Amino acid sequence: MNTSKDNFYQFVAQTSDFPIGLEIDRAESCFFYTKDGKKIIDFISGIAVSSLGHRHPKVVQAIKEQVDKHLHVMVYGEFIQKPQSDFAGLIASQLPESLKRVYFTNSGTESNEGALKLAKKFTERSKLIGFKNSYHGDSHGSLSVTGRDVYREPFLPLLPDVHFLTFNSYENLDLIDEKTAAVIMEPIQGEGGIVPADKTWLQEIRKRCTEVGALLIFDEIQSGFGRTGSMFVFQQYDVVPDILTMAKAMGGGMPIGGFASSNEIFEAFKNDPPLNHVTTFGGHPVSCAAGLANLQVLLDEDLIQRAKWIEEKVKSGLTGRGIVEVRGKGAMLGLELASRELTQQVVEAAMEKNILLGWTLHSNTLIRLAPPLTIPEEILDLVIETLKSLISEFA
Repeated sequence: MNTSKDNFYQFVAQTSDFPIGLEIDRAESCFFYTKDGKKIIDFISGIAVSSLGHRHPKVVQAIKEQVDKHLHVMVYGEFIQKPQSDFAGLIASQLPESLKRVYFTNSGTESNEGALKLAKKFTERSKLIGFKNSYHGDSHGSLSVTGRDVYREPFLPLLPDVHFLTFNSYENLDLIDEKTAAVIMEPIQGEGGIVPADKTWLQEIRKRCTEVGALLIFDEIQSGFGRTGSMFVFQQYDVVPDILTMAKAMGGGMPIGGFASSNEIFEAFKNDPPLNHVTTFGGHPVSCAAGLANLQVLLDEDLIQRAKWIEEKVKSGLTGRGIVEVRGKGAMLGLELASRELTQQVVEAAMEKNILLGWTLHSNTLIRLAPPLTIPEEILDLVIETLKSLISEFA
């Protein structure tokens, strides 16, 4: 009889030749517990998903209560379902008046797909502007506006009439013109290296979009729900997008995404023809119940401010030889090291000490740091001291 490990390698479609391969028994707080008895610190929160840690009691309680009521009952948008309605209302209470309506999806890339369609339908234009080194997801539309050739080239041709500008550069802003449906960007580029937008530049992008009638889409799939020290990072820039996309930490560990915009813009999805953007499972009631509980905990326990405390601790603690810089906001941080070799050595040595860090071959000198906002101080201190020691040793 095959073990779960056998089945994983034989029957689960793989995304690389070198999966991490941890066999998880359970997860709780900021820890994974593996089948072979290891207790591992999760310092990337499932890639910026588990901001409350794993299996927060109030999220688990909300899931159990909803399971006892109903699961899927109808495609999205047709029935009034309390978890959807209440979650949309709580999200809207944290957003400006122009972002008061939320469309629920299943994931981040679906949120961006919906946002791009909404922009094209509302403006009746086709041209799209993205940014070099951006990442918006792996489905065709989202990939079309992703500015990294390593992801795009295997799937060409993608959507036509997509143009890329340089992030934080004023060059070629005239490409945003009267033919442009939307400009899509991450206010902090995630996969591109944890690079925050310059405030003045971002305000200029907003101004340019307004002048030519293009919609500005902020992809806050990774930066949203408190990770950067505000509910959404755009709130630190005095710039409001026309469409906001979200996912990852939105569901407290359950799959869900969404995009928010105005009543006026969302009218485009209701007519010519009706039901011109639909989803079967978007806003699943169990995911919405989990998301509602997750957001309520974030607000009630003031965990968004705790992200700033994490930033201060990490930036002040990680200095010295081998460290180029620590950049980012809140608990969305990038640790840039002096070489690929050093970065790989540190990540692998940390794993031997049961600390899981974020690192990919596509960002080969950057370690992405995204701990849960609930991480205990003694665990945060332990990780910082371990990283500092390892970097010093290998540098």
